[in-house]
Amino acid sequence: MKSFSIKTKLIIFLAGFAVFLSVKDSDVAFLFTVITALISVIIADIVFSYSRDKKFSVSESSIVSALIVGFVLASDNPWWMISFASLIAVGSKYLIRFNKKHIFNPAAFGIFLSILLFGASTQWRGTFLWYILLPVGLYFTYKLRKLELIAGYLLTALGIFGIQAVLNNTPLINIFGYLSYFYVFIMLIEPKTTPIRPLAKLSFGIAAAGLIFIFIQARIKFDSELAALLILNIFVPLLNKTSERREA
Repeated sequence: MKSFSIKTKLIIFLAGFAVFLSVKDSDVAFLFTVITALISVIIADIVFSYSRDKKFSVSESSIVSALIVGFVLASDNPWWMISFASLIAVGSKYLIRFNKKHIFNPAAFGIFLSILLFGASTQWRGTFLWYILLPVGLYFTYKLRKLELIAGYLLTALGIFGIQAVLNNTPLINIFGYLSYFYVFIMLIEPKTTPIRPLAKLSFGIAAAGLIFIFIQARIKFDSELAALLILNIFVPLLNKTSERREA
């Protein structure tokens, strides 16, 4: 019997998690947001795939991007903002490429552009439910071979915010409540737009945590986590090449 691919498993988890949150919070609007993103992505993927390959197809990675858009963008955004973010997410995979690979995390790119252009708001549904996202996220992290990345991020984030907590006389345990577990274990480990070399993955995670801290302290008006991720996506080829030389 053929087993599910890691992307299929992620789709099943995100879809189930969305239904769980919608029922738990009696929030039909959240499900509507997710469904709007899914429909938009399916249409966009069919159009782009046919334009490029003359075939009608919908990729699993596009479905994952749609689900992430549904989780991150707030349900009180107009439906067309959700659709716009979803369309841009798919379009970025086909149009913004380097060495035959897309550069940016698709969902992050679509969401961030919606924030910049239209002032879209984010909600990051379920992101603090660590008891669900931590075990599931560690499984996906292991399967995608991104353990070094997550280790670099968590150690740096806990260290930086830990020092800040001490200076502000805040209980250290509170740090774990501030972590965006959806961001860490779902978005940060996207395989195509993050490094493949161990040292590069570690550096990527460390840099992501550092940039987020800097953006938060600077009180930037856009989403710190998405901005950090997209900036670092640009440097992935350089990180891989530098890491390859050091590991040789």
